[in-house]
Amino acid sequence: MLDVNLDINNIKNNLKEIVQKIIKQKRIDNKEALLLYKSAPNSLLFSLANSIREKLNGDYTYFNKNIHIEPTNICVFDCKFCSYSRLLKEKNEGWQHSMQEMVAMVEKYDENEITEVHIVGGVHPKMGLDYFIDLIKKIKKIRPNIHVKAFTAVELEYMCRKAKVSYKEGLSRLKEAGQNSLPGGGAEIFDKEIRDIICKDKCTSEQWLSIHQTAHELGMQSNATMLYGHIEKPKHLIDHMSRLRNLQDISRGFNAFIPLKYRNGQNQMSHLKEVSVIDDLRIYAMSRIYFDNIKHIKAYWPMIGKETTQSLLAFGVDDIDGTIDDTTKIYSMAGAEDQNPTMSTKEIIKLIKDVNRKPVQRDSIYNEIEIYN
Repeated sequence: MLDVNLDINNIKNNLKEIVQKIIKQKRIDNKEALLLYKSAPNSLLFSLANSIREKLNGDYTYFNKNIHIEPTNICVFDCKFCSYSRLLKEKNEGWQHSMQEMVAMVEKYDENEITEVHIVGGVHPKMGLDYFIDLIKKIKKIRPNIHVKAFTAVELEYMCRKAKVSYKEGLSRLKEAGQNSLPGGGAEIFDKEIRDIICKDKCTSEQWLSIHQTAHELGMQSNATMLYGHIEKPKHLIDHMSRLRNLQDISRGFNAFIPLKYRNGQNQMSHLKEVSVIDDLRIYAMSRIYFDNIKHIKAYWPMIGKETTQSLLAFGVDDIDGTIDDTTKIYSMAGAEDQNPTMSTKEIIKLIKDVNRKPVQRDSIYNEIEIYN
C-alpha cells in the first residue's frame, strides 16, 4: 500500500511540475504530455485548455461559408474504419460525379454565399492529376475569388504516383491551376503498427508528412487531423501529435489541428464501441495544450455533432468549420450525429453566442471577414 501511495504522490508532484511549465508557456515533451493526458483530472485538463484557448484567441470562435464537393466514393484503398468509400467492384453502391455536375455545384452559389469549396473524396483510378487540374480551372473560371481547398495527402500521393511526377511538381501544377490550400485528412494515426491494421494500403505517415511539408514550402497552407477512438492507445495519440508539432516547427504551414472521432457505422471496425463525450473533451483539451505552435483547434461539427461542438468551445476549441450546406456524406454515412449536415450563418452565430463566445466569419486561412458582436 505504501508503494502505491508513493507512486500516486510522485504522479501528483510530476503533474504540478508539468502544469507550472504550461502556465509559464514552456513546451512540454512527449513523456510529460502522456502523463498529463493519462493522469490529470478532467477539471485540470479542461481548465488548462480553456486558458490557452483564451490567451491565443480570446472569445473569438471562427467559421467560414463553405461547401464540399465529393467527386466520388469509389476508392482503390480499403481503409477498415471507412463507411464512405466503395471499391470499384462495388460501384453499384458508389457514385461518380461528372465534371459538369461538380462545376454546377459551385455555380449555384453566388460569391456572397460561399468563400470556400472543399474538394475531397475517394481515390478513383480514372480521376487523376490532369482531371483535377481541369476541374479546378473550370471552378476558378466561374468563381475567380473562391478559395479551393482540395485533396488529402492520400489523394495527392496517388495522383502524383500515377502521373509519375514528384510531389513538388504535382502540387505546383495544382497551385498554378488555382488550388489554394490542402485539407488535413488521411493522417489517421501515424504509428505504423496501428496504420498497418486500419489502413495498410494507402500512403504512409512519412509520405503524408512529406506532401504537407512540400505544400508549405510552395506557399500552400494546410490543416492536420488525427483519427481517435478506435484501436489506438494514448501513446499513439501523443506520437501522432509530436510528428505534426515537429513539422510545424520547420514549415509553419498548419493553420488548424482537427481531432476526428472514429464513428462505427457500417464499416469493417463496427464491432468497436465509440468513445464517450468525456473522452472527446479530453482529446480536444489535450490537443490545445500540446500544440504550442498551431493557433487553431477545430471541431468539425458534422462529425462530432452540434451539441458537443458547442461544449468544446470551453475545452480548447476556437473553430467549428463552416456552413457545409448538406454537401458532405463522409461522416453521415458512418453514423455521425448530423445526418443532414447544414447550418446557416444565422444558426452558426446563435450556436456560438449561446455559450458566450464571439462569432467571427473567416476566410480559409483565418483572415477575419466579419466579427459578430
